[in-house]
Amino acid sequence: MLEWGQTGVYKGAYPTTVVRSEEMARSGKTAGKQSQLRIIGGKWRGRKLTFTPEQGLRPTTDRVRETLFNWLAPHIVGARCADLFAGSGALGLEALSRGASHCDFVDTSRTALAQIRAQVTALDCNAAARCHLASAEHFMRERDGHYDIVFIDPPFGLGLAGPTCALLAAQGRLSAGALVYVETAAAETAPDNPPTWTLHRDKTAGDVAYRLFTTGR
Repeated sequence: MLEWGQTGVYKGAYPTTVVRSEEMARSGKTAGKQSQLRIIGGKWRGRKLTFTPEQGLRPTTDRVRETLFNWLAPHIVGARCADLFAGSGALGLEALSRGASHCDFVDTSRTALAQIRAQVTALDCNAAARCHLASAEHFMRERDGHYDIVFIDPPFGLGLAGPTCALLAAQGRLSAGALVYVETAAAETAPDNPPTWTLHRDKTAGDVAYRLFTTGR
């Protein structure tokens, strides 16, 4: 079942989300323009999902997703996942394609979540997905449940990765041996990770740095 929230942009929206939505409303420059998201592995491998891009939306590239999910391959089947800055939904949808049992998609943009909702319906996986109109912080503080894999891919340049990791660890939302993926701009200082987390793998592709942490909980 998909969980829906308030109308408009969520009140806890990050600055880039608010600006992006206001610009779309004023100019309509993205209206009617379609892009495609390709699922690169699992039961929906090769499936192309059409969506209308928002200004500033930055889906994780095929190249990065392929590397990430190679890292996650031994752990993904049956995993409960959270995509905390869902955007296009690329990470969570890829996880479901590869056998994850559940994914919570979290974003402050109603438009982004509406498009994820449409993709979930097109893939007939409504029972395995929920969409939440909320900030990552609000979601972690207000929702129950534990996760085996968490994706943290926030808007670049706002310094959100480190605080999100710290809050995730502090809220006790991770299963024993959980994995946390963090994506930032390569030019940004690497976020501090909680003391019980260990860097498992890391790599840089172009202007993107991405890291996978194991947790000690």
